[in-house]
Amino acid sequence: MARGRDYGAIMTDSAPTAGGTIGASPAETCKPWHRHDLTAADWAATARDAAAQSRVLLAHWADASRVYALFLDIDANAAVPISTAVEGGAYPALSPLLPAAALYERMIADLFGYRADGAIDPRPWLDHGTWPGAFPMAPRASPPRPDFDRFDPGEQDRHMVLSIGPVAGLIEEAAHLRLTLDGPAILGAEAVLGFTHKGTLGLMRGKSPRNAARFAARLSADSTVAHSIAFAAAAEAALDAAAPPRAQRLRVIMLETERIAVHLDNLAEIGRLAAARSVSTLCGRLRETLLRASQSAFGHRLMMDCVVPGGVGADIADGGAGALLRACADIAAGLTEIRRLHDGTALASRLGGLGVASGTVLAASGAGGVAGRAGGRAFDVRPAFMPAFSQMPPAVTIAAAGDAAARQAVRIGEIGESLRLIGGALDALPAGPVALPLPQTSGEAIACAESSRGDIWHWLRIDHGQIAAAFPRDPGWALWPLAESVLKTAMAEDAGMIRTSFALPASGMDL
Repeated sequence: MARGRDYGAIMTDSAPTAGGTIGASPAETCKPWHRHDLTAADWAATARDAAAQSRVLLAHWADASRVYALFLDIDANAAVPISTAVEGGAYPALSPLLPAAALYERMIADLFGYRADGAIDPRPWLDHGTWPGAFPMAPRASPPRPDFDRFDPGEQDRHMVLSIGPVAGLIEEAAHLRLTLDGPAILGAEAVLGFTHKGTLGLMRGKSPRNAARFAARLSADSTVAHSIAFAAAAEAALDAAAPPRAQRLRVIMLETERIAVHLDNLAEIGRLAAARSVSTLCGRLRETLLRASQSAFGHRLMMDCVVPGGVGADIADGGAGALLRACADIAAGLTEIRRLHDGTALASRLGGLGVASGTVLAASGAGGVAGRAGGRAFDVRPAFMPAFSQMPPAVTIAAAGDAAARQAVRIGEIGESLRLIGGALDALPAGPVALPLPQTSGEAIACAESSRGDIWHWLRIDHGQIAAAFPRDPGWALWPLAESVLKTAMAEDAGMIRTSFALPASGMDL
């Protein structure tokens, strides 16, 4: 493993990377970057030019009149938001040249009824034919859609089909994964999500950021802190406000605590699947120790609703810092044993070479987080776009193999780095308030946070203190297509292990 390069300081409103057709288009204020509003022709050209200009699609969404896309400019280390008007209920599809846009286009069609002209996959995504009305985010109600086959027929008539989920025997997220098999070999893999659709975008609309924050916190339970931070930071940027320094540091502590807990849970589950009981037991015990410390420090094991726009809901409890430090000390002591067990023959032989995500596949999906860094993509939004980490930037752990073993090694490395960040943040916790009121003004902004699974992005447009439109981008939008691609070259008996090694989320995409 190696340490990734520092992605630099947060970019400013000047958006220096917006060149070509984007740079020549009108710019709208969207903090901290300008959003460029394009003609339909220029919108379509961005897909053609993306590869040549080293841009990766991060997100794609819509509101009542426009569609939006967010790109990462790799060379300049900046986010580039763009938009175009929806005319006659349609807009040019990005998916013919950027396949990563396909799921977003299906989501936009289900929620708003907009047609992506030329889309590579027009099937519904979130709407399973059970909603009381179609296109719930559209201005006018529509009758419900009939039921339909959500899977691509493919070669299922000539091959065996193995369906996994959406309901499983264990407590896990609801997702339906269908594998097309030729004997023990997987020929095709396709996932269908949407089983936990919550109507998040509609629930947020018309509410103040403080009242809407609870919906961001419930997008994905094990990324509740990361989603809450990205949402709060977007609201603060849109309203020209800033959380107090003490609140910023407490957010760092919560975010890194959440990262450790999720990584330990994944390590425990991989140990269970690999029949490595010692790993599963040790990681499970350490995770429980950390969750109890979180309860003592912040009043909730998962720290749900602890981050709010304007700061944090409450200060760290008396004795909370000591509880966290003791839990971190226990985890630090256990890391040596966790590393030894993962380097041992039993786990190393099981995980090595399993579920390889190559650089080409990673680049196409835009996947970050552990999956990206295990395949050499050293992208982490904490040093790049999160000012709270500017004084204590994390060392980004990367690997090159891209297999399940590399993903577990990155997780173990990240646990050690998160322990260092928590200790440093607690030692340098500034005095002062933990929250400030937000002004009742208007604005538009994008903000992000690095969750345990990868980068989370939230876009908000606020009108006189109330949310006019919102979109939360969960890492699952990139991870599921990546996992589908990797599974197509795997064996059926390895599907569960590969899926777990990617830590695939579902709820955050279900919106």
